[in-house]
This record gives sequence, structure tokens and C-alpha cells, in this order.
Amino acid sequence: MALPNAYSQYNKYTTEKIMNASPGELTLLLYEGAIKFCNMAKMGIEHHDIQRAHKNIVKTEDIIHYLRETLDMKYPVAQHFENIYVYLERRLVEANTTKNAAILEEICTHLRSLRETWLEVMRINKGKGTV
Repeated sequence: MALPNAYSQYNKYTTEKIMNASPGELTLLLYEGAIKFCNMAKMGIEHHDIQRAHKNIVKTEDIIHYLRETLDMKYPVAQHFENIYVYLERRLVEANTTKNAAILEEICTHLRSLRETWLEVMRINKGKGTV
């Protein structure tokens, strides 16, 4: 019985974390989720579990699509992110059709870089209340 209780506690913690997160923290959580699902897809390919790979690639695609759709294009930097997200979406489709783990590793590398950049933006703007 301890395992269902642990899952329930984790689920409660995760829900509270999301509900209390700032917009900047939510973006960070999205990057972390995309990295997690990309890694899980890569593991699926490595273990010849095509369904697991496909499911997690689609989850990664959904997050990238959401990040892309929520860009505020009034800021010039948004076009840069748009270009990155379009590239990542294209590579995710390629990874899914070919089940190529190397492509997923490349995508994970880009996602980690985006996460680190976002962490730096959050650090810089912490006192300004803009992220």
C-alpha cells in the first residue's frame, strides 16, 4: 500500500508546484518536461520499445508546439525562439519516423541549452518581477 500513497504524495506535490509557479517557472517546467520525455523516447529506441519511443516523442512535440504557440511575437527575440522551435519540431518528426536515437540526443542537447538560457533569464530578472 505504500506505493500508491507515495504516488499520491508526488502527484499532490507536482500539482502544488505547478499551481504556485510563476509564468517563468512554468516555462522552466515545460523545458524540463520536454527534456524528460525526449530522454524517455531515446531510451525507448535503445530498448527497441517503439511504442514508448513514439509516445514520448509526441509528448515532446506537444510541449515544443505549446512553447511555440505561446510566443509573444512583439519581442524581437521571439523570432529567434520561433526558429529554434520550428527546427526542433522538424527534427522530432524525423526522429519519430526513423527512430534515430542520435537525433533525439541532439534535440535533448538543444533543450538543455534552452533550459539553461531560461534559468539565466530568470536569474537576471529575479528582482525585476518580469519573468
